[in-house]
Amino acid sequence: MIGVIQFLSAFILPGLLVLLFTRVTYNRHIGLVLTIALIAASAYKGYTNNFFLIVIDAFSLTAGFWLAAKMKSRAVKKS
Repeated sequence: MIGVIQFLSAFILPGLLVLLFTRVTYNRHIGLVLTIALIAASAYKGYTNNFFLIVIDAFSLTAGFWLAAKMKSRAVKKS
């Protein structure tokens, strides 16, 4: 059960964190760096114990970064 929760949270949370930090800092690169720092800290503490979790985290980071870019272009079109 814990394995399923880890994989689902690795799939969803990093992308959401990139979006959140992008909205707070108004810069998608800083949002990405802050999220990577949080994931690196959790890996250092031992919460990421599987290579497959790291791959899923990277995919979610990429998706969140892409969505942040889309979000920014949409905001520019509105103004």
